[in-house]
Amino acid sequence: RAADAVEMMDRPASFEEISGCLDTIARFNGFFGGRRLTLRHVRSLVASLPADRPLTVLDVGAGAADIPVALVRWARRSGRRVRVFALDSGAFTLRVARRRIAAYPEITLVQGDALALPVSPGSVDLVISAMTLHHLQPEGAVRYLAEMDAAARLGWVMNDLVRGRAAHRVVWVLTHLLSRSAMARHDGPLSVLRSYTPPEVAALCEKAGLFDVAVAHHAVFIRQCAVRKKS
Repeated sequence: RAADAVEMMDRPASFEEISGCLDTIARFNGFFGGRRLTLRHVRSLVASLPADRPLTVLDVGAGAADIPVALVRWARRSGRRVRVFALDSGAFTLRVARRRIAAYPEITLVQGDALALPVSPGSVDLVISAMTLHHLQPEGAVRYLAEMDAAARLGWVMNDLVRGRAAHRVVWVLTHLLSRSAMARHDGPLSVLRSYTPPEVAALCEKAGLFDVAVAHHAVFIRQCAVRKKS
């Protein structure tokens, strides 16, 4: 794992650079299954709940808020009421997200730290997070997983890339073919190198005291989802 590598997104950058990179991530989430995987696991977590029961969801590291928007669209189609809190630490990132959520009053933007969530324990039904874990070193990753678990009443879904040589080559080619963003072209392949493998994610969960987390490897999408359903 390229633990010491630094992505351009994690350095000071202009609004234009951040916006271009986030737009690429949102498009890739749509093209290559990132949003669908999170929604699939969310639907499974709430399948036994009455359709008229409102849901509260916290998205940690929401980026451009494309997953919260997809979640609200699903809830509208399903006739389910939902309130989504989209949290990110970056002011520019939240500025990009604000444009995307204009037609979705169910979504509230929150500026905050994934390692110190500004919510009380058990204050939301579900916590979701995508493309955030690989930005964290193991100690921070353990704290991040524990914070999400503490905030969620019903369960949580963590979606991230999977490290591998083939995955690195695929992402390098796709970002260079499909994005004009220099930040996305740099950070996309590097994100794969910084990512954890499914056994490593399982070990991080155990270090956080979470021994019943299911880690699903979605190899076709170069993704993995760690899911915990609380009893």
